[in-house]
Amino acid sequence: MTRHGKNCTAGAVYTYHEKKKDTAASGYGTQSIRLGKDAIKDFDCCCLSLQPCQDPVVTIDGFLYEKQAILEYILHQKIEIAKKMKVYEKQKQAQKSTSQLESKSEEREKVERFKSKENSIVSKPINPFASGQNKGSEKESSGESSSSASAASSSQSLPSFWIPSLTPEAKPTLLKKPSKTVLCPMSGRPIKMNELITVRFTPLDPSLARVALLTRQDRYVCAVTRDVLGNSVPCAVLRPSGAVVTQECVEKLIKKDMTDPITGDKLSEKDIIPLQRGGTGFAGSGVDLRAKEARPVMQV
Repeated sequence: MTRHGKNCTAGAVYTYHEKKKDTAASGYGTQSIRLGKDAIKDFDCCCLSLQPCQDPVVTIDGFLYEKQAILEYILHQKIEIAKKMKVYEKQKQAQKSTSQLESKSEEREKVERFKSKENSIVSKPINPFASGQNKGSEKESSGESSSSASAASSSQSLPSFWIPSLTPEAKPTLLKKPSKTVLCPMSGRPIKMNELITVRFTPLDPSLARVALLTRQDRYVCAVTRDVLGNSVPCAVLRPSGAVVTQECVEKLIKKDMTDPITGDKLSEKDIIPLQRGGTGFAGSGVDLRAKEARPVMQV
């Protein structure tokens, strides 16, 4: 389709291209875009700083972090939780004081009501020689007074939204008790400092300095098979030694005797942590490469 055909506004059909164009310009509707390779971090980069790790640690879920970055994150989250707890305790004290004031005011109202009822009791002498007409007139007057009183009460109860003093006020939002557990920024599961596992990558060329190593595309290799590691190669971290090996090495060599090839320690299934790597730009890598931005939708 030509350029003029895409921008045609005189057609009788609202095309898909026009709908997408109007949605992007209006600010409504969920936007989705497919990520390319440049938008995906490398397997040895921190999930917070997105930079190659100098002192890498990994969680039990396989997410790699720079040690300094994740410790600063945990410390910051603890400080924020302490601030939220202070605000919650202040709200709790305010609710307690208001409930005490309300209970005291209710008791006072009960006492005032009791006093007014006691004072309104007045004994009147009954005249047996009074005529029935007087009784009828008294009933009519009492009926009129009761109707006028009900009308007055209904007029008082009717809302006067145009008067500023009688307008409804929004109640303050009540805060929920904050959780004291620090959550992982990637998995959303609880994270602790003592559960972080130190990772030791095996460089491709040990003679190179760190700066020279970072400039190369192939930086690290498997600690056992010496295969080059990358986003397209599934990797795993061994908990006792912190060595990074390929998943193929785990399936073919390590799982046969379940021993760490670096330290010789016995391994369990929990000691083999699959490393969460980035995608390769292809859908076959198993990583979701589509990003979505949720925005309000106009419904007719």
